[in-house]
Amino acid sequence: MGEVKLLGFWASPYSLRIKEALKIKGVDYEYDEEDLWNKSQQVLNYNPVHKKVPILVHAGKPIAESLVILEYTDDRWKGNPMLPQDPYDRAQARFWAKFIDDQLMPPILTALMRSGEIAKRARRKAEEQLNLLENEIKTGNKLFEGKGMGFVDIVGVVVAYWVPVIQQAAGKELLVQKSYPRICSWANRLLTCNVTREKLPPHDKLVSFYEDRIAAILKKASRL
Repeated sequence: MGEVKLLGFWASPYSLRIKEALKIKGVDYEYDEEDLWNKSQQVLNYNPVHKKVPILVHAGKPIAESLVILEYTDDRWKGNPMLPQDPYDRAQARFWAKFIDDQLMPPILTALMRSGEIAKRARRKAEEQLNLLENEIKTGNKLFEGKGMGFVDIVGVVVAYWVPVIQQAAGKELLVQKSYPRICSWANRLLTCNVTREKLPPHDKLVSFYEDRIAAILKKASRL
């Protein structure tokens, strides 16, 4: 099937997704750790549009963007499918994965990593989106109830692990058991899965990373 290489960054939830997927598929790969503040020429060559990781290189051909890479991985290596087999269920999995990335995480990150009115507005939006997800899980959507790690589960690790880490780094609370018990129950299941635990970056190191990121963001905002 050709050589497989993954270009990633240790603190990136999007890089972790691909590590998990390749583990699930049993694919051996070479891993290159990238410096996001001093991007290598291979990142610029392989992903000239977005110039970011993760990038999967298979048989010399690059694939960028984590959701695209996940689907490619599922199509290329057929064992242990991550997407459902039913076309409607597959469409729903894609929908909720994009919801997490495009609708849920941006306001959460802004609410936690910014201050003032910007953070307040983002928090209101984040709470709206969290309520949507909480209600969807409440309906019994089987995408959130699997025993293994499906497509939405892999994408959801950013909610399960990164959101609590960033909350700790920011000294704020948003995603809490009392308000979102079903999301938290789903998150706990994701974090007890062996394939997830094996690949997660160290908790304290990640908290420190985001403390520095938040401090830099707030310092820059204070100068504007």
